Amino acid sequence: MAGQANTQFAVAVHFLTYLAGAGRGRPVSSEEVARSAAVSAVYLRRVLGPLRAAGLVRSRPGSGGGWELCRAPEEIGLDAVWSIVRGEDAVLGLHGPSPACPIGAGLAGVFDGIERGIVTAIERELAGRSIRDVVDEAIATPAVLATR
Repeated sequence: MAGQANTQFAVAVHFLTYLAGAGRGRPVSSEEVARSAAVSAVYLRRVLGPLRAAGLVRSRPGSGGGWELCRAPEEIGLDAVWSIVRGEDAVLGLHGPSPACPIGAGLAGVFDGIERGIVTAIERELAGRSIRDVVDEAIATPAVLATR
């Protein structure tokens, strides 16, 4: 049975893309982006913490304040965003089998190898793609073009 998917990477990319596209250089409130991403503002702010710590975004307090990018969208790689949001968390939900089990004792090494391969494949897929690329692709979708 599959567990709930971790949406932090998707929400982080949505947030950064929103700032780069819809935000157009103006500070954007977390509530505005939370509505767009269909997540709670509390969840969004939890995702924003690591992005702020990494120097990708900053917030301005007060009236007219909000979140803004610290770098140009083309300088924010998706591989970096994934790495920042993922931290040290495993991609696979490995269960930690009993070392006393003759099968379980060998599974940890097998799972570690699979995990490394998956991480390498994800990093390879995301490398060379930036938030600017996502903005450009998202704006070019038929649904967006129909609203213009």
